[in-house]
Amino acid sequence: MNRIAYMVLRNFFRAPIWFYHIWKLGRSGDTHTEQQRYDYIRNVVKTVNRTGRVEVEVHGIQNLPEKNGFILFPNHQGLFDVLAIMESCPNPLGIVVKKEASNIILIKQVIAAMHGMSIDRQDVKASLKVITKMTEDVKQGRNYVIFAEGTRSREGNHLLSFKGGTFKSAVNARCPIVPVALIDCFKPFDVNSIKKQKVQVRFLEPLQPEQYVGLRTIQIADIVHDKIQQEINENMC
Repeated sequence: MNRIAYMVLRNFFRAPIWFYHIWKLGRSGDTHTEQQRYDYIRNVVKTVNRTGRVEVEVHGIQNLPEKNGFILFPNHQGLFDVLAIMESCPNPLGIVVKKEASNIILIKQVIAAMHGMSIDRQDVKASLKVITKMTEDVKQGRNYVIFAEGTRSREGNHLLSFKGGTFKSAVNARCPIVPVALIDCFKPFDVNSIKKQKVQVRFLEPLQPEQYVGLRTIQIADIVHDKIQQEINENMC
């Protein structure tokens, strides 16, 4: 948590300006394109990461589909995950977060500006609405990122099991599924230090619809899980 405080102090005078602009971008009727909104927030994220002394090392950017309308499925290590993914991915993303996080100041405004969604995994009807909305959005060419573990792993670079239900939107939309391996992303905020830290974001080769058609979502979840864990095991420092 020392690094979070350090980031806040380093950006103390920038933060009000950022908050105001992000709030405006998330208001109904904003005329900026999705790419413009994303680019602004992404530049903020890059500054936050840099001033927080965290280097994001990106691999496999060529694996991102050329055409929008895909879903990223990363492993979940902690609070820094989204910052690492946003710095790494140039394509605009909608983020799906837990309901508990959706009302936190700034996170709430960022979700609105990026047209993200919150999900209550204990409410089946609400979860189905999110799945349906994601499906329709992806069909229209929007991209999303969702954490298939459902909660952060507290075992460092070892993954928890992936939940099959998180893949329903991808299956229904018949879109590319992009596994994303996050390595050491737990360290910036979990390690009690502000020393320079390097994390890795590795975009793996996507699963195309023809590769997973006919499989149950839990089978897809296991395939993506194992691909990510193998990538992590092979590339840990």
